[in-house]
Amino acid sequence: MALTHTPICDTSFTAPDFSLKGVDGKTYSLADVRGEKGVLVMFICNHCPYVKAIIKTLVEDVKKLQKNGVGVVAVMPNDTENYPDDSFENMQRFSQENGFTFPYVIDETQHTARDYDAVCTPDFFGFNAEMKLQYRGRLDDVTPSRPATEDTARELLDAMLQVAETGKGPEHQTPSMGCSIKWRSENAA
Repeated sequence: MALTHTPICDTSFTAPDFSLKGVDGKTYSLADVRGEKGVLVMFICNHCPYVKAIIKTLVEDVKKLQKNGVGVVAVMPNDTENYPDDSFENMQRFSQENGFTFPYVIDETQHTARDYDAVCTPDFFGFNAEMKLQYRGRLDDVTPSRPATEDTARELLDAMLQVAETGKGPEHQTPSMGCSIKWRSENAA
């Protein structure tokens, strides 16, 4: 597991479209998942300890965002041949076990991860209603070795609620960190 941090939010970045298969068998595009007030595109996987450490909180926060007009999609970008824990079948299981209320899609070609310049799991891209990037930070400060407490700030939730209300993300954003994306050899940089 190579620990990787996300870069600074580039507010000139526009959400690229995609067409990816969900664990429910449907194909999803950006238009299918965007909400009235924006969209959160999350790159996650099943096996990364950083994702596992936050998944319960993430699912709770996503429900609040959805109620506030923010669409949500989770994209699994990893090479499933070399990382079978991230297989489509395991994605289906992971989604069901964690009560996902949003599409969980597989990026088999890894083109979507490249289009978004995703670097790790989790990697969060929060867009406003105009599909301009407003948040590229972390969920909170929880890590595999530092569990959540009552005082844990809900950075992603607060940022995306602000985006939903104002169209703008917070000035200060702490980068997300997690496992590097597991690129197929033909997609490795």
